[in-house]
Amino acid sequence: MSEIGESPVDSLHAFNAFMRAAEARSFTVAGRQLGVSSSAIGKAIARLEERVGVRLMHRSTRAITLTAEGARFLERCRRIFSEIEAAELELAQTQGTPRGKLRVSLPLAGMLMMPTLTAFMQAHPAIALDLDFTDRLVDVVEEGFDVVVRAGAVSDSRLMMRVLGSFRLGLVASPRYLAQRGTPRTPADLAGHACLHHRYATSGKLEPWPLRRGPGEPDIPVAAVANTIEPLIAMAEAGLGIACLPDFAIRRQLADGRLCAVLAEHTEHEGTFRLLWPSSRYMSPKLRVFVDFMARHLFAQ
Repeated sequence: MSEIGESPVDSLHAFNAFMRAAEARSFTVAGRQLGVSSSAIGKAIARLEERVGVRLMHRSTRAITLTAEGARFLERCRRIFSEIEAAELELAQTQGTPRGKLRVSLPLAGMLMMPTLTAFMQAHPAIALDLDFTDRLVDVVEEGFDVVVRAGAVSDSRLMMRVLGSFRLGLVASPRYLAQRGTPRTPADLAGHACLHHRYATSGKLEPWPLRRGPGEPDIPVAAVANTIEPLIAMAEAGLGIACLPDFAIRRQLADGRLCAVLAEHTEHEGTFRLLWPSSRYMSPKLRVFVDFMARHLFAQ
């Protein structure tokens, strides 16, 4: 691997090495991102500290942390590189059509977003989507994703965020199932029903049903389990039981009567899908059109 140079014209390389290491809290990750060795990153930062006469980082065998001066310098570096990227992209935009590869991480339930994703691909054929479906909590910066779709709270200061929309989990069953087995009126009634559960692929735990239940009520029985949403939808439509599913995945089935809501008055849940991307990265045309398109169309009725 190459070393990072020491001449004045390489100051930007040293700034970039510092910024990457500071954001990743790792010389190894920064080196991987820049295609140099971790020792090259460490030497570049050491020379930078020597040149400015200020310690920017505290190093230990486990991690690196920023000094107060390092935190201020990180923000300045981010602004510098944002302006450089903005200038480059301003020139690139004169070429017109957004293009290039866009690496996107989505949850397994994101398979249900494929109609919106295919519509995006049809609208922007010059952008090549590289889609990675996983329920693993990926590290957006370290793993080199341009953008990720996530549900739930976000607490990573390295990321920018845009809300795509809200969804609710609800219990549903087919009219045929309810005609055969009866409609439960309270959560306790589920003890006599076939219940179809979603298992988290990463932890192996069953996703809890968002029911308001009283103390001492019986556990919800398990008739079948799947680690993705699509099989549960198919089983519920086939009349095999009651499933707990996100509303965005079953809008058509609810609208045309293939599925009916169950215990809606006893269910309380709201989740949010968000798009996240590295805060140090200027929004390229391909990223901007993707974010705008998904926000506009994903939860459109």
